[in-house]
Amino acid sequence: MTTLGMATQSETFERLDRVLDDHGITVVGLPVSGRVIDLADPDWPAFDIGLVFPSRVVEGAALAAAADRPWINDRSDVLTSRNKAAVHARLERAGLPTPTTRLVSNPADRAAVLAAADAIGYPVVVKPTSTTRGVGVTRAPDPDTLAGIVDYIDLVQDYAATGDKSYLLQAFVPQARDVRAMVIDGTCVGGVERRHPDDRRWRHNVHRGARAEGVDLDERLRALAERVAATLDVDFLGVDLLVGPDGPVVGETNARPTVDAVEKYDSDAIDRFVALIEKTCPP
Repeated sequence: MTTLGMATQSETFERLDRVLDDHGITVVGLPVSGRVIDLADPDWPAFDIGLVFPSRVVEGAALAAAADRPWINDRSDVLTSRNKAAVHARLERAGLPTPTTRLVSNPADRAAVLAAADAIGYPVVVKPTSTTRGVGVTRAPDPDTLAGIVDYIDLVQDYAATGDKSYLLQAFVPQARDVRAMVIDGTCVGGVERRHPDDRRWRHNVHRGARAEGVDLDERLRALAERVAATLDVDFLGVDLLVGPDGPVVGETNARPTVDAVEKYDSDAIDRFVALIEKTCPP
């Protein structure tokens, strides 16, 4: 029996634990935070293969060094997807549709920032380059609001210990459906549409109260998600698509995607996931 190690959030752990047991795969948790770790004799459970490298890079590196096991999504995959600026640049180079985006690297001239926003057009989305779950993402409807947001960012990033001193300005896509497509080993296995019950809310992250409902993805969306995964060379990837009146654009990607209830995906999704585990696991 194969043992799959998971350092992902509890929802994904519980959902996969229920379905993978029927396929001869045992799931074990790999806790990396909120604890003291003896590096000479760490007490992580034994596992054959890891699902995704922990988001805590330092702790994850210690786990990887101690266990010496392969990962479906390794450290490089996680860091690739986490860097929103680099992802956007790679997708642009590949000719894939993305919102108009500018990377601001501080200290940046205030006039240059406002000029970039003018070129993009208001409202403009301001987002960190590496956070998840919608943390720090906001929308500026006009230059005055943007100036206030930038003031706050400058205060935070002026602190010497702040490692990342950049952020993104991005075009807002109005009237867009928020779709998370799931790609497993190059094939899109369906996805969910995220909707917030409060119509005033424009951010549709599940961790901020939105609901994820299974939807049938047309071939255009499936093909786009598959091209994104191929461009980034990540085997297990969530691709966030904003489907507006002018067509879909790629908003973000996530190499540590939440797995929703399996019923929301294609009927062969778990079989493809098991095949990927077997393909990656050493003999």
